[in-house]
Amino acid sequence: MDTPRLELRQVTKRLRSGDRELLIIDHVDLAIAPREFVAVLGPSGSGKSTLLGLAAGLDRPTSGAVLLDGSPIHDLDEDALARLRRGRVGFVFQSFQLLGNLTALENVLLPLELAGQADARRRATALLAEVGLGERGHHYPSQLSGGEQQRVALARAFAVEPSLLLADEPTGNLDGTTGAMVLDLLSRLRAEQGTTLVLVTHDAEIAARADRRIHLRDGRIERSG
Repeated sequence: MDTPRLELRQVTKRLRSGDRELLIIDHVDLAIAPREFVAVLGPSGSGKSTLLGLAAGLDRPTSGAVLLDGSPIHDLDEDALARLRRGRVGFVFQSFQLLGNLTALENVLLPLELAGQADARRRATALLAEVGLGERGHHYPSQLSGGEQQRVALARAFAVEPSLLLADEPTGNLDGTTGAMVLDLLSRLRAEQGTTLVLVTHDAEIAARADRRIHLRDGRIERSG
């Protein structure tokens, strides 16, 4: 059996709120195979976004282990985590998270330059063209529609060809037609690069496109299939 691309072993996350301790993720076991597309569903407050943050190394578990391609990442220092996210893990946010003082091209270029890629500008330009924004590279995020901003965010996320892409409600701020277009684009880029995708969504139609659906409730996996 292949090593899972992403594995969570008895992962628990607790947070303090005043004099109370909140249990956000409760002893979750999860293994996601290379190239698999997994949708994570659940009501608000069920722990979906926290689960993605733990998988990306953006947050640390209170207990348990997070492994990427068989190697533990939960106890890496911040420099090592930053290198990991620059090269192996991509993240797409509902709110796009583009840098407003950079053009579309510069937003896509940034992770490539941080990774030291020699042909960074050529690749960034090609990716913008691939998401249908080849003529908009000189525009700033404020000059782009929400759908265009999310397409730039996808190009940026795929720029360094991550083995794992984590997407938190990537179509949540878009209308239905634009969201469908972005999801089609995400699916195509994922297929072209062989990327493992974990996507948080409230949308049953989006979840139906996944290879597997994980249902969270109160920080636990209620069902998977």
